[in-house]
Amino acid sequence: MSKISQNNLTYNPTLKRNIGNKILTLTSTLFAVISVIPLILVISYILIKGGSYINFDTLILEPEPPGDDLLSAGGIGPAIAGTFIMTVIALIISIPIGVGGGIYLGEYSKSGRFAKFIRFGSNVLAGVPSIIAGVFIYAIIVSTKILFGSMFSGIAGGISLSILMLPTIIKTTDEALKLVPDNLRRAAFGIGASKFTMITTITLPAAFSSISTGILLALARAAGETAPLIFTALFSRYYITTFDDLFYEMGSLSVLIYNFALEPYEAQNQLAWSASFILVVVLLSLNILSRWIGTHSAISKNKVQ
Repeated sequence: MSKISQNNLTYNPTLKRNIGNKILTLTSTLFAVISVIPLILVISYILIKGGSYINFDTLILEPEPPGDDLLSAGGIGPAIAGTFIMTVIALIISIPIGVGGGIYLGEYSKSGRFAKFIRFGSNVLAGVPSIIAGVFIYAIIVSTKILFGSMFSGIAGGISLSILMLPTIIKTTDEALKLVPDNLRRAAFGIGASKFTMITTITLPAAFSSISTGILLALARAAGETAPLIFTALFSRYYITTFDDLFYEMGSLSVLIYNFALEPYEAQNQLAWSASFILVVVLLSLNILSRWIGTHSAISKNKVQ
């Protein structure tokens, strides 16, 4: 056999394929940078512009009626509290249903017709515009006054947000359970464990990190929605003080931004920038936390292996 010459093993930058590879690499890098620039500019501008208006009073006071006096603008406290309350309501509704649906798909009916229908339905629901969820809850709950005679309410807003969270939670739970090795299931059955015991003590704890990541991503999507809350929770300038207040209009950061950005007064515009700052920080924190949980989970699995 003839020996391969040393020249054939060295990198030759003048070859046509190497030149083409460099051109395509530079082109893809350029497009990647261009795609990230708008995100960096938007986030940077909001953090700089909105951060300049943040102070303690802005975070706790109620917004004042529109006017030209910058000293009497008030704050965004009720909107922060309302956003937190409605997302908690959405979590209470969506986590049991979403995780339960994912368990059914991943453990009980992995490839049945009904499972395929549920997966198809969740994929479709994930692509439905958020305003459709708001209109649906408006027609079912708000207009019918089915919640103890109340119309626009924080509970209706939380229900509409839960609809947006469900597809992500169902899909991530289903996919997380698929990643659990079948050997763990066989070992559990081999020692006489029931399927319920196997799921609650083995597969769910093994998939907990991935499920938590999906829940955080779903929460990040729901927390920044505006359209569903306009149709369900509307807006309020006042704090929630009693349980009964949940059945009345409730403020939120996204709707406050929408309302106050359209005001002709500088004071309300500044509150809109402040709310934008808080909302962006919350969404970034949730996404970073979900990323950290996913990375930490992967590192832990590699160490175990």
